[in-house]
Amino acid sequence: MKVLIVSFYYEPEVGAAPSRITNLAKGLKASGMEVDVLTCLPNYPKGRIFDGYRGHFSMKETIDGIDVYRYWTYATVSKNPLKRVLAMMAFATTLWAFARRRKLIKSYDRVIIQSPPILVAASAIALFKKCFRKQTILNVSDLWPMSAVELGFMREGSLSHRVMCRIERFMYRNADAVMGQSGEIVEHVRGMFPDRRTFLYRNLQPVQVEGEAKPRSKVLKVVYAGLFGVAQDMLSLLRGIDFVELGVEMHLYGGGNQMAAIEEYIKQGDKNIYYHGYVSKQQMSEELKKYDLSVIPLAAHIHGAVPSKIFDLLPEGIPVLFSGEGEGARIVEEYGFGLVSAHGDYVALAQNIRAFVAMDDEAYAAYVENCLSASRDAFSFSKQMERFCEFIAAGE
Repeated sequence: MKVLIVSFYYEPEVGAAPSRITNLAKGLKASGMEVDVLTCLPNYPKGRIFDGYRGHFSMKETIDGIDVYRYWTYATVSKNPLKRVLAMMAFATTLWAFARRRKLIKSYDRVIIQSPPILVAASAIALFKKCFRKQTILNVSDLWPMSAVELGFMREGSLSHRVMCRIERFMYRNADAVMGQSGEIVEHVRGMFPDRRTFLYRNLQPVQVEGEAKPRSKVLKVVYAGLFGVAQDMLSLLRGIDFVELGVEMHLYGGGNQMAAIEEYIKQGDKNIYYHGYVSKQQMSEELKKYDLSVIPLAAHIHGAVPSKIFDLLPEGIPVLFSGEGEGARIVEEYGFGLVSAHGDYVALAQNIRAFVAMDDEAYAAYVENCLSASRDAFSFSKQMERFCEFIAAGE
């Protein structure tokens, strides 16, 4: 079977979104499928087209045996809504240049389309489903426009909201199947279109879990690796927790809109907070071995959102301090991956940190083993990929 994946994000970009699509592509290829990717020139999360790709409208390259077709987009990390819409519209338009490859498009058995960005996804549905009549699977990782309303980016009932809702229904109505990264997403789609085929596809990591848990450090080391944006609001969390008083270290990796303010905050004095910048995905796996806990913040209860970092940490055996609500919090509690506090309740978060500081080795090891065993079974990438390949084939 030959599959095309259409996504705004792909490696060498870093972050949850590129990682999710890259793992999907490599997993399908490892399962024996022929896989191509249609994406834009890499620019995420810095908002600038990467060196080696600048000055091109389109490029083709082969990465790990996967042909990647790239087209220009307007790159930005601006908070300005107009600029963000322009970025989405740019690739939603330029991806139609791929239509010239009619013979190649006709060779695909399935087209998997990533949403959001919702405008890119709708454009791809129009091209591949409506124009070329290809079997399409919509990969939904966030419930736009619902998420936009919950984050305060859009007013419910406004003109822009009504337009986005129409686009959302257009996508679900025309896709042959929908895969969602959370149970809430799958339930939302089924609520709108009960007959639509759906698949719960978690953002799991293709990591072989080996060996036993390492002992924790004498001075507890907490890590956050990911995006520093509005949805995470790490700046408020760092200001709300006194890591010196708790006697633990807080280590940060990544970047985003809040990073400049966070760096300025760290410079104001000794806070036991350390920023290590960007590192590659491969290097991050090694870096995580240094740490005993991870904090996962979710600034608002975004319906359908489950932070991918939960599943990044499981194979490493790193318990979680979850600051937020929703399906992610329920998963952490149900499987015993760590402790949960509501977003903004930094008194409760500090208490959870103290609980781990005071915890004996046996109790800590139980949390670690819960992470490792779940990564081998309930949240195994290879087992999920096997089920997903069966799901794809069932659409014949």
